[in-house]
Amino acid sequence: MDTHVRAYLLEEMKQECGEQRMQEVAQVLISYVSYLSRLNPGRRQQELEAQRWAAMVYLGDEKCQEAAQEIAKRLLETSSGTGSENRSESGIRAELARLTRITQELSPQLQKEPALLEYAKLTQQMLRTPETLTQEELSRSFRVGGMELKPAHRLLGSVQAVAESSATLRVARLEGFPLIQTFEFEVATVAIEDETKTSPNINLQPFEFEVATIELKQSDWLRRKTELIVKRRRQQAQCFIEKLGNRVQLEMVQIPGGNFKMGAPRNEKDSRDNERPQHQVTVPTFFMGKYPVTQAQWQAVAYLPQVNRELKADPSEFKGENRPVEQVSWYDAVEFCDRLSQYTGKPYRLPSEAEWEYSCRAGTTTPFHFGETITSDLANYNADYTYGAGPKGIHREETTTVDSFGVANPFGLYNMHGNVWELCADHWHGNYEGAPTNGSAWLDNNDNDNRIRRGGSWRNSPEVCRSAFRFGSDAGVRNLNSFGFRVACSPAYTQ
Repeated sequence: MDTHVRAYLLEEMKQECGEQRMQEVAQVLISYVSYLSRLNPGRRQQELEAQRWAAMVYLGDEKCQEAAQEIAKRLLETSSGTGSENRSESGIRAELARLTRITQELSPQLQKEPALLEYAKLTQQMLRTPETLTQEELSRSFRVGGMELKPAHRLLGSVQAVAESSATLRVARLEGFPLIQTFEFEVATVAIEDETKTSPNINLQPFEFEVATIELKQSDWLRRKTELIVKRRRQQAQCFIEKLGNRVQLEMVQIPGGNFKMGAPRNEKDSRDNERPQHQVTVPTFFMGKYPVTQAQWQAVAYLPQVNRELKADPSEFKGENRPVEQVSWYDAVEFCDRLSQYTGKPYRLPSEAEWEYSCRAGTTTPFHFGETITSDLANYNADYTYGAGPKGIHREETTTVDSFGVANPFGLYNMHGNVWELCADHWHGNYEGAPTNGSAWLDNNDNDNRIRRGGSWRNSPEVCRSAFRFGSDAGVRNLNSFGFRVACSPAYTQ
């Protein structure tokens, strides 16, 4: 069974059946694994070993600690070459990769064994990108039970040897071959200046969508009555599709680079001083999620290997695969992006506040990308209240599916007004004095833990859902059913 599938099924079983039932199932699994091991000694022992550890971590703290110590012992024996198996260097690397992968997959249950988790993460880094490690990291030691785990310097191979040799490279003579000699060469770097080009691994494809614009018309001869007219038109944009498995996919829309005036003018109804001063911002081309992250997308990524923190697989109050995920914190959203980046090899992240507003406006300068007002026929917000000449409407009092209204803004993005608040990478600032003008996130080097949210939600009145409205909240807040997020992705050539 695929390890990610196993982790998913175990977590689902735990939620459905409870802790006691999970322990009973785990005990049966251990007994069955022991039976298979006796029945076929020497066959599939690594697989059976992994299955046994996966069961042990559900049998309480004592058995979980025992599993951690067994994994640590196997890591120690493998890295030092003292195990019973006579492995080649490539065999040692493969076995360490297997053991650290298992440790990472069991990390939600091994949270009380931080030393083992940190050692596994460091070993994975030594296997994949040893050149990024510092001498301080290579000098660390980790104690698990009575064992001391140290970085396996044998994994560094020639990378460390070259780094430690400042003048002379000593190379052994290979039998039957002449002495290996050094030679000098030049490296040429090609810089791509055309920022409209994308990485070859991004397959852009066109898609069509409907854009709605609200027009206000005086409908009687005394001009005392205002009629709201919704005009619709078809447009086209480009996107790429990220497949997340189990028929779940993430659509990323290409946002063309350009300039815009960020913030609200003083004469905009219900605007606030923290939305000023208006300032010109240049935003480079990037990609933005077509929709807020859905619960199906969240669950697919939540079952990927952990990077920095654990994620709940199903945190939302309003259930539905195609509804936006909610009740997630800023830190949860960053972990989502980190896991997605690790899985796809693309640099996923939260958008900057400037990118978000630029994408929301999509070339418009009105309070909403729909125009001067908004209607509950086009967005999910508290329509017991009105904005400008707009009408009262439906207050749905919950999230809606991300494709409920069937209309996008001129860039092809849906749900930019209402439904759920959307997180940005920036720290909160009380106004735009000193804000970046290049589209980047505005970050502080202090203990400011308030982050930006944009777009309003299903529970907010319409003025809060304006393109310029901004709100700051603690990065750790997650228990609100109106807090979601949308992901951004930098073109690969900017890495």
